[in-house]
Amino acid sequence: MAALGKALIILALAAPTPLLARTMTPEDVVRLQAVGAIEISRDGSHIAYTRSHRPDVTKGEKDGGSRQQLYLASGPDNARAWLPEDMSVSGVGFSPDSSMVSFLWKKDDEKRAVWGIPVDGGAWRKLAEVGDADIRSYAWAPDGSTIYLLAGAAPDETRDKEKKAGFDSIVYEEEFRFNRLFAARIGAEVDADPAEITVPGHVSAMKVSPDGNWAMIETAPTPLVDDSYTSKRVAILDLASGEVLRTVETPGKIGDVEISPDGSKLSMIAAVDRNDPAPTTLYFVDVATGEYRALNEGEPEAAVDTEWMADGRLAAVIHVGAQSVLRFYNDSGNMIENVDPGDLILSSLEQGGNRLIVRADAPTHPGELFLYAGYGEFDRWTNSNPWLADIEFGTQRTMIYTARDGQAVEGILIEPVGTPPLEGSPTIMMVHGGPEAHYSNGWLTAYSMPGQVAAGQGYAVFHPNYRGSTAYGTAFSKQHQGNYTDPEFTDIVDGKNALVDMLITDPARVGITGGSYGGYATGWSATALTEEYAAGVMFVGISDQISKFGKTDIPEEMYLVHSTKWPWEDWMGMLEVSPIYHAGKADTPLLIMHGTDDPRVPPDQSYELYRFIKLQTDTPVRLVLYPGEGHGNSGTAARYDYNVRMMRWFDTYLKTGNRDAEMPPPRPALESGGED
Repeated sequence: MAALGKALIILALAAPTPLLARTMTPEDVVRLQAVGAIEISRDGSHIAYTRSHRPDVTKGEKDGGSRQQLYLASGPDNARAWLPEDMSVSGVGFSPDSSMVSFLWKKDDEKRAVWGIPVDGGAWRKLAEVGDADIRSYAWAPDGSTIYLLAGAAPDETRDKEKKAGFDSIVYEEEFRFNRLFAARIGAEVDADPAEITVPGHVSAMKVSPDGNWAMIETAPTPLVDDSYTSKRVAILDLASGEVLRTVETPGKIGDVEISPDGSKLSMIAAVDRNDPAPTTLYFVDVATGEYRALNEGEPEAAVDTEWMADGRLAAVIHVGAQSVLRFYNDSGNMIENVDPGDLILSSLEQGGNRLIVRADAPTHPGELFLYAGYGEFDRWTNSNPWLADIEFGTQRTMIYTARDGQAVEGILIEPVGTPPLEGSPTIMMVHGGPEAHYSNGWLTAYSMPGQVAAGQGYAVFHPNYRGSTAYGTAFSKQHQGNYTDPEFTDIVDGKNALVDMLITDPARVGITGGSYGGYATGWSATALTEEYAAGVMFVGISDQISKFGKTDIPEEMYLVHSTKWPWEDWMGMLEVSPIYHAGKADTPLLIMHGTDDPRVPPDQSYELYRFIKLQTDTPVRLVLYPGEGHGNSGTAARYDYNVRMMRWFDTYLKTGNRDAEMPPPRPALESGGED
């Protein structure tokens, strides 16, 4: 026994000392980078991608939004920046002969144009432009002689003069500005007079057929966001005449659409009917007739992205609950293979020369570029955040619990770093928006998602895919319709109770946060369900279902896939599912944050709830507004500020379990050394 003990001591002394790991901080969230767009040349010889990054405002860099830098990759961990860091580009593609990377870029005070840079190196040059408007997107003709340009509306010189003279009134939802389509010739000089092609309605996307004779366009009656959700249709446009040859008469929302290599069919992700909350069903469309048929209707899954292989197979990213698979169909629509990517969550894919590249994230990293090597193997080519190797992560896993009515509900749990207390950990319920969305068991840390930052500070974080979520089948995503708050938000309470029963969560220290519909869940939980939660952080959330109908830019979508009734059909019922109606019950300290320019959930929603709680209770409540921000913060400083405020609020009220604690000062000390 003594000899064994001595041997163990020697082994312990001989073992290498592990590097000291640390946990994530809000400052780390600021400097996270990720692969953005991915693209592969037609012959498969070159791979391009963008890497998103932000200014490090914690070190005094000038505030700004996300920037996308262009890279070319030739193998694992072998990529070169192909453009300077200060050139933020989008719309990355390749010329048909694979000799040039094309991209959208706005140079100085010019309009956004199509540019190109040789894959063998050299200077970038402008390829095509519409001089009076920004180009939104573009598509190469198969022979490389033409680029089709989807551009913004033409300037209205009369209105511009009126505005300069002070006549700047706005006629709400009447003065529409439609996109235009042009064909620009490609040559040594930029085509100064690209030919305009007449298009129907408001065209938001296009792809050119393999023979170059027609284009698939996505068009809606108007540029209204509501129409883009509820009335967008796919049409086949003759590029020579501008005539619409046929329209695919789908009844609801539209997702990814791709053209087969022989041009005979489309793959289309769309809704099954006008009340389907999200486009998650995969269809084949006959280009000649416009007829379509579903390949996976009714399955407990969601089609996310598709790409036709050169050999005629269709590759598809399918999310099945909190996981993902890579699926292949033959050209008849029969499934031929399901590939399990392991811990990876696939989000998008591209092919060239029958090589397939994917963008994927995982519990320990944001989106990266992978090459599918076949036989179930995914080779990682990029590592955008090597410093994440020094981070100690909380264990992340999926779990399924049973709601009070017997429905199985899945969620993703991030456990706190270190040894949790015997009484259970303070726990944050992180609620997604939509609710036609879902969490996958991948990267779950962002400026408005506490994730690994909270785990590093001793919190458990739970991400419930409550009823209304996608990736579990259309029937599951429709279960919330016409039933605001129940079973949606009772599912979250049932998830909390399951965590308590598992001895993971301290029942007296449970908080909740989320944005948009997740903000609605937070507002409801802090008022109507206030006894369940010790603290809440509400972001761009709904508090008054009646007034939201009158001010949001998506009233039709709200009616079709959420409420299934208009306010005037049941005024009292709509009021009773509004957090403001229950504001007098609020005993949950609530931090409310909102952008001043949010068109989806106008900031009035946050004003109302703040005022109603403030007037009726002594419960701590604070409203923080972000000037110029919309439905979510785009500015880096605003994101960092949000993250710091969120964690500080939870530290004050949730970690301590003291609902009567004094509110933290209104201005947090930020890592940049100044006050926000």
